[in-house]
Amino acid sequence: MTKTERITTLAGRILLALIFLASGLGKVGDWSQTAGYMASKGMPLVPFFLAGAILLEVGGGLSVLLGFRARIGAAALIVFLVPATLIFHNFWALQGMERQVNMIMFLKNLAIMGGLLLVVAFGAGRPSLDARGEEV
Repeated sequence: MTKTERITTLAGRILLALIFLASGLGKVGDWSQTAGYMASKGMPLVPFFLAGAILLEVGGGLSVLLGFRARIGAAALIVFLVPATLIFHNFWALQGMERQVNMIMFLKNLAIMGGLLLVVAFGAGRPSLDARGEEV
C-alpha cells in the first residue's frame, strides 16, 4: 500500500466515523430533546431505541475510526442507518421544502451507507488496529 493510499484510507475512515461520533455523543448530551423528537415520529420504546442508537453510533464510529473490527462496526452502522433513514427522512410523505431537505438527507444517508459498504467489503486498510502485525 502506498503512502497516498494509507493517508486517504485513514482520512476516509475519519470522515465516515465523524458524523456517527458527533451524532451519538450529541444524543447523550441532549437525551430529553432527542427522546422527544423520536416520540414525535411515533417511535415506541424510546429510551430503549435511543440507548441503542447511541451505542451503535458511538461504538460503530469508534470501530471504523480506529480500524478495530471495522467490518463489524461498519455493518452495525448500516443496521442503524437503514431504519433511521426510513423513519426520520421519509421525504415521500412530505411536501415543499421539507420534502426537498429530507430527500437530500435520505440520499446523504445512502451515500454514507455506500462508504460503509466499502469498509465491509475491503476492511479498514492501513493504518488500523485490524492491520497490526501485517507486513508493510
